[in-house]
Amino acid sequence: MLKKLRHKKTAKKIWIFLALIIVPAFVLWGSGSLVRNSETSGLVGRINGRNIELREYKEALDAVRNQMILQYGEDLSEIEKAVNLQSMAWERLLLLSEAKKRRINTADAEVVELIQSYPFFQRKDRFDEKMYNQMMQYVFHTQPRIFEEEARQNLILQKLFKAITAGVKTTEAEIKEAYRKSNEQVSLYYIASVYADFTKEINPFEGELRDYFSKNALKFKQPLSFNLEYVSFPAENQDEEGIKNSLKRIASRVSKNTSLDKAAQELGLSAKETGFFGQTDAVPGIGWSPQILELAAKAKAGDLLPFIYTDKNYYLIQLKDKKDPSIPLYEAVKEKVKEEFVKEQAIDLAKQKIENCLKKIKEEFKLRPKKFNFEKIAREFGLKTGTTNLFSYGSYIEGIGSSDTFWKIAQSLKEEGEPGDVIFMPSGFYIIRLKSRVLMDEKKFAAEKEEFAKRLLAQKKSEAFYNFVFELKKRSQLF
Repeated sequence: MLKKLRHKKTAKKIWIFLALIIVPAFVLWGSGSLVRNSETSGLVGRINGRNIELREYKEALDAVRNQMILQYGEDLSEIEKAVNLQSMAWERLLLLSEAKKRRINTADAEVVELIQSYPFFQRKDRFDEKMYNQMMQYVFHTQPRIFEEEARQNLILQKLFKAITAGVKTTEAEIKEAYRKSNEQVSLYYIASVYADFTKEINPFEGELRDYFSKNALKFKQPLSFNLEYVSFPAENQDEEGIKNSLKRIASRVSKNTSLDKAAQELGLSAKETGFFGQTDAVPGIGWSPQILELAAKAKAGDLLPFIYTDKNYYLIQLKDKKDPSIPLYEAVKEKVKEEFVKEQAIDLAKQKIENCLKKIKEEFKLRPKKFNFEKIAREFGLKTGTTNLFSYGSYIEGIGSSDTFWKIAQSLKEEGEPGDVIFMPSGFYIIRLKSRVLMDEKKFAAEKEEFAKRLLAQKKSEAFYNFVFELKKRSQLF
């Protein structure tokens, strides 16, 4: 425990702010983990040319897990299934490296204030050292001095966040427009021209498919692909030095005449084979790993890749075979060619039908704005119609998808019954007209404006910080 830890009034919950704002940026960015050196140095990667040892990486991983315990408590086991703690550990290391460059520090007094502000370390509204030590032992499974260093780093990350987002502001117009999007609702009548409805009408001849393939051969190009053989060792609760020694013994036995599987069998183990998979695919049996794909792309058939540590496992991997990118023969991808041809033709047909439909609707609306029959015209073109319930911007329209474009088009419709322009969606094309509108309540806005503005500012800062992290990743030579 910090020697100078002392009782104070409950501090502002700095951690909560840090968790809610910074963690989402972590989750949105993935990098994984990679051991690039099979020597005993324990090198697992580099940030801006600086070696990251396994010990430092694992400390970051422990810190991230403790951070998640602070935020989610008993729900951590469920949350862990949805996030990549290893990616978050690398991001923590990268951000701490950036903070160090900027000479961002924090004093012991700030660490004291943060730790004693946590309510789960308090009894009768005062910091309780006995409870603190019990929580360290039974909940965090961490030594107090380590937890305190993690708290120091969390404060540094908070200061980095504040430095990056200091210039982010909101204007009165922004606040009102954002509130309007959140609170103003519309309901619509719509006509849908869905691609899937027209696929049965398209029956291509063999000659059409061959011609389509010859003109679009690059669309069917097969990516660089690999076949890997690997041996894995679970790292959790295991002797890491023993695992490394076992991997080295297997690696030393692999030669031109001895495969990885054979070398592993000599030690009573077995290797697994992935089978061929593409450069943009997850590694069968291991999972998504940009690092393995990057290493495999640079290796030659028969090469051993450096030891890799990812998802609580160590891996020794051999590139068994590699296939260069190539355009396959027509016969090999005939079904996919047909699928793509039919899809394109269906999209063109759906678009043509709804554009012709809109042309007639506009003509009828111009002649009889109050009396033209929206649904009848749709039926003439063999198109579906429907209505929506009231929805606001940023919501989901059942059976259609995101509401954003529909909401924006609806705002531009001034006359009753006026049709909007054709809207393109992943499922098809749509024409809308307004059914009803619920305007924002100006009095309610005035009452809620201050609190809403705070939330909007926090969101803008979060987005700004995420963009900063994204750019930092690109320029930081993280590997």
